[in-house]
Amino acid sequence: MPTTRRKVRRLSRQDKIVLTAMVAIPTLIELVFVWLPTLFSIGLSLTRWNGLDLTDIRPAGASNYQFVVEDYPPFWPAVQHNVLWLVFLALIATPLGLLLAVLLDQKIRGSRIYQSIFFAPVMLSLALVGVIWQLFYQRDHGLLNFLLGTAGQPAAVDWFGDSNVNIWAALIAATWRHSGYVMLLYLAGLKGVDPSLREAAALDGANAAQTFFRVVFPAMRPINIVIVVITIIESLRAFDIVYVINRGTNGLELISALVIQNLVGEGQVIGVGSALATILLVISLVPIVFYLTRTFGKEAKES
Repeated sequence: MPTTRRKVRRLSRQDKIVLTAMVAIPTLIELVFVWLPTLFSIGLSLTRWNGLDLTDIRPAGASNYQFVVEDYPPFWPAVQHNVLWLVFLALIATPLGLLLAVLLDQKIRGSRIYQSIFFAPVMLSLALVGVIWQLFYQRDHGLLNFLLGTAGQPAAVDWFGDSNVNIWAALIAATWRHSGYVMLLYLAGLKGVDPSLREAAALDGANAAQTFFRVVFPAMRPINIVIVVITIIESLRAFDIVYVINRGTNGLELISALVIQNLVGEGQVIGVGSALATILLVISLVPIVFYLTRTFGKEAKES
């Protein structure tokens, strides 16, 4: 039987122009709005500058980093709050999203409606989420104090004003959004699991819980890695909610909020703010590098 040669279509000049534009334009946008500001921020972290006079930029070496670590009072509380944010999202919000995904994967009636309801907060900005939860947590007219019967009374809890409880109130607001995102990712992962795995587990006598934890959950390993990375990044870049509440002060200090406090406003210290931003960048690169290493390492082994 004669072999048929497949004709390879050569790219025309117009095709090459279109492909070049499709690659060059996003690359240029990424370079201008992401990488160049990142490099400038790293450079500014090694200087002293008031943010106004370009002729007043003076080299400072690593003194900004030393000041942040040793003499900047909000830094270590902010680190602790970021760690708490990570632990809370990992142990509360992510399992909640997984539970919602498992329940909605059971082909219950109206599952599409429930998916939309739980996913709706994901489509809202964190700033808007903060505004919504302010209405819920407000001391005198908030829904929570109204349900507790303390609205307008001295016994009413100032959920966002009390530094002993506001971090937990903000974490619950963040969980409302994060769990919906995790639910969607896990739901997609559950749909992609081979049904024959469940059937084989059932034939071996495994119950529903054993099938999920020993067969289905390990089969979603790529999704699990993505969610771990997303959870870490979400805990690091958390900013909008605490800034809407009280600009990241009075018990809601986060590294991202400290960056803005030092880069914007009357008391701006560009070098310190840039040093904080660089520290946050380095910490954020850890999960990203981990994810890329695992992903490309797996592809290399398979090839």
